[in-house]
Amino acid sequence: MNQFQNYNDNAPGDIQYVVGNPVSQVMKRVYLKMFLGMLVTAFVSMWGASSDAYLSFMFSNSWAMWLLLGVEIVLVIAISGAIKKLSSAAATALFYLFAVVNGLSLAPIFLIYTGASIVKTFFITAGTFGAMSIYGFFTTKDLSKMGSILFMALIGLIICVVVNMIWPSDTFGWIISVAGVLIFVGLTAWDTQQIKNMALMAPGDSVGRLATIGALTLYLDFINLFLYLLRFFGSSRD
Repeated sequence: MNQFQNYNDNAPGDIQYVVGNPVSQVMKRVYLKMFLGMLVTAFVSMWGASSDAYLSFMFSNSWAMWLLLGVEIVLVIAISGAIKKLSSAAATALFYLFAVVNGLSLAPIFLIYTGASIVKTFFITAGTFGAMSIYGFFTTKDLSKMGSILFMALIGLIICVVVNMIWPSDTFGWIISVAGVLIFVGLTAWDTQQIKNMALMAPGDSVGRLATIGALTLYLDFINLFLYLLRFFGSSRD
């Protein structure tokens, strides 16, 4: 989250943003890259779910899922940590590689939940995400304090997920899902405002890299929100 911190410390909070100005142009590129990344993830996930060879390999080798998750973490760290050193093309390539790897790791959800419930949850997520992102972009309220709270809540959420993996509990799992929805709803608004402020302060030659890191951040917010909402709206195939 705080990869934006170096750019927005002096960003004014009461500037009026209008369609057509540089900030709006950056945000258009952010949303476009995010959308394309999600398309890549969706197509790869559907391919994985329909490939008997891929599914057989994944179910026969439990380490494969952990490997995919490890690669995802490495890619996020690489993009976020080296964003100022990477070229725009390299950052974009790493983002789409992340989208592919994430698609491979998400393929099993098509075996767990019905296609109709996945589509329904996607649209619910899209509406919720869109509303919060619009709020984060247009609000004149400084959401910095909320960001600190959400970051601590996210750390707590990760700890709870790990604990629930070791000592499974359905009730605790539902509580985690509720918390996850609330946290990523808030993060969507906060991250959008951070990206907006970063766009305001960033030099012109960093626009491409900014669009990539912004797309990655909002992509992660969307995917996590979708997965937690799927716990409530997904219909099991069993």
